[in-house]
Amino acid sequence: MTMTRLPLEPMDPQITSIQPGGGVCMRLELAWGHIRRWYLKTFRKGYVARMASLRRGDRNVCPFEVLDPRDVKFYRNLGGYYWEPHDDPFAWRDRLGFARSGLTELWLVTGAFFAAAALLNLLLIVLIANLSSLPGGALAIWGLRLVASVPAVLGLFIIWFFRNPHRNIPREPGVVVSPADGKIVHIEEIAHDDFLGGPAVEIGIFLSIFNVHINRVPVSARVIGLRYRKGKFLNALRPESSRENEQLAVRIEASAAPHRRMIVRQITGAIARRIVCWVKPGDVLAAGDQFGMIKLGSRTELVVPHEPGLRIAARLGDMVQAGSSVLARYEATDAQT
Repeated sequence: MTMTRLPLEPMDPQITSIQPGGGVCMRLELAWGHIRRWYLKTFRKGYVARMASLRRGDRNVCPFEVLDPRDVKFYRNLGGYYWEPHDDPFAWRDRLGFARSGLTELWLVTGAFFAAAALLNLLLIVLIANLSSLPGGALAIWGLRLVASVPAVLGLFIIWFFRNPHRNIPREPGVVVSPADGKIVHIEEIAHDDFLGGPAVEIGIFLSIFNVHINRVPVSARVIGLRYRKGKFLNALRPESSRENEQLAVRIEASAAPHRRMIVRQITGAIARRIVCWVKPGDVLAAGDQFGMIKLGSRTELVVPHEPGLRIAARLGDMVQAGSSVLARYEATDAQT
C-alpha cells in the first residue's frame, strides 16, 4: 500500500540558521565575516565581481551582504543565494576528513589547547633547571610534565571528535540505516505517531564524546519539514532527555514506494549544546547522505512505521555507525506488492 504523498511544510520560524541554538564560535565566525567582507571589497574587487557572476539564486536570506560561499554557511537551509560545487573555491574543505560545520571550533579550540601546551612546556623548561637540584624535584618535574601534556591531549581529542570518515552505505531495498554513531539505548513501540499516521517504533542512540557526531539520512527521502524545540541539557543517557532537551526533528518521506514517513531527532546532551542541520523542506537526499551534526555528546532518535514486514535489526547495547549499520528492514508483503 502506497501512502498519500505529503505536501511540504513551511520552515519552522524558530529555525533562522543551520545552528538554531547559536553559540560562541558561531558569533565569532559571523563577526570575522564583517572584517573579511571589508577586506574583499577593498582589496579584492576582481574576486568579488567573479563570485557575483557565478552566484546562483534570486534573493539574499542572510542578514548581511553575500560576497562568496563562506557568507551563506550558516543560512544555506533558508534558500537564497548559493554557488555550484565546481564554482565554490572552498569546496576543498569538504574533503579534509573533518566536519566542515565544525571547522571553526576545530581551529579555535585546538589552537587554544596547543598554545596552552606550548606555554606550559616553555615554563617547564625554566622550572626544570630550578627544581632538579631540590629534594623531591624529580617527582615535581614528573607532575609538571603530566600537567603540561593535558592541553595537547585535549587538543588531539577535539581533532578526533570532528572527524568525518567515509562510510559504505547499504543500498538494498527496504533497508533503514543508522542516522548516528553510538550505542542503542532505547527501542520502544509507539501506539500512534501523528506524522507517521499510525503505530511506530522509536530507536534511541546515545553518542558519547568519542563517537563521530555527523548525522545521516536513514533512507533515500524527501525532507517534508523541520521542527525545532528549545529545552534543557540533561545527560543524553537519561530517558527524559528525549522529552525535555533541546531538539530538532527532521521529518522525511521515503523516495521509494510505499513512501514511508520517518523522523530523525537530533537531541542535545549535557555537554553537547549545539545542533546543526543544513537541510530544508523539499531537499531530496540519498540514503546515508549527511544532513547535520551535534557538537559533542548527545542523542539521536529514529522513528519508523510499525507495519507488517518490519524487522528490527538492532538490539539494545549494539554499537552502530551512521550510514553503514542497518537498524531495520522492511520485507515485502502482499500489501506492498
